[in-house]
Amino acid sequence: MRWDNLADDGDHGRAADAALFGADAVTTRVDTPGFRGITFHEVRARSVLNRVPGASRMPFEWTVNPYRGCSHACVYCFARASHGYLDLDTGIGFDTQIVVKVNAPEVLRRQLGSRRWQGEHVAMGTNVDCYQRAEGRYRLMPGIISALTDHANPFSILTKGTLILRDLPLLVRAAGVTDVGVSVSVGFLDTELWRTVEPGTPAPERRLEVVRAFGEHGIGCGVLMAPVIPFLSDDPGRLRETVRAIAAAGAVSVTPLVLHLRPGAREWFMAWLGHHHPHLVPRYERLYAEGAYAPRWYQRRITRQVHELAEEYGIGPARSGRARRIPPAAPAPAPGPGPAEPVQLSLM
Repeated sequence: MRWDNLADDGDHGRAADAALFGADAVTTRVDTPGFRGITFHEVRARSVLNRVPGASRMPFEWTVNPYRGCSHACVYCFARASHGYLDLDTGIGFDTQIVVKVNAPEVLRRQLGSRRWQGEHVAMGTNVDCYQRAEGRYRLMPGIISALTDHANPFSILTKGTLILRDLPLLVRAAGVTDVGVSVSVGFLDTELWRTVEPGTPAPERRLEVVRAFGEHGIGCGVLMAPVIPFLSDDPGRLRETVRAIAAAGAVSVTPLVLHLRPGAREWFMAWLGHHHPHLVPRYERLYAEGAYAPRWYQRRITRQVHELAEEYGIGPARSGRARRIPPAAPAPAPGPGPAEPVQLSLM
């Protein structure tokens, strides 16, 4: 496969094909006893700021992804297809063949300092989780957060990983100089479902502890309730249980997202479904007959139910400045006696 051009089984490696990652230099394969069954492919990237395609549904324009592939091994992960671009397997290969951009912090710092960079918001954790197990070995996120902080560049992080608590002091510092958004993904609480559909992730209850910890340190944390899995986590009782727990953890917002099955993820998820819940296969084939997304009527129903529950449990939409507990502006003092002196208006 094309990936073989990027690695060497000896000590030195070979020149990388830059077209694959925008990568420069060499790739090294690392097998580590502490990460049994996982292979790390180390690359040196030329760029780590990625522009989101204009046709994307994402509400942001720039991302940073220090890893490709993810040991969380979520069977529904939409990013599985991206492994196919490297001629790597989108099933077990996505879970166990992890690409690591080992120079990501240095490259990001250089790019943030460029005259062409306008300080746009940077989103992380939008493709694969930047706090997956590999981060415990490579520790790329502290350098990335520090680079963004030093340039007062706004950013956000979405994660299922409790490892983000390691960097809580860095994120508190960053929130003092720029806008920082932190969201945790918790789609459901069902233990049996979690163990089979998200086998490499921390338990949902542990992720909610992350939400609580950030709130206690002045950074309001939202929850992406994703995915809501049709016929497995979408009945009213389970939705209520999940929203109640999210509210109890102190989340400032909750956003439901129904499972979507893009090519790459669809095949892997349907194989899982056929093994664990074969009676549901025909229902899924009908529900997703039109493509990767569930019908709009279904998405709207789930969204309405979750929003109603959120209102019931006192979870409101995140408000500007809340994450850093910015106090409201003081009222302007009343004018004193006598004619007011002329004031130069400012555009800022």
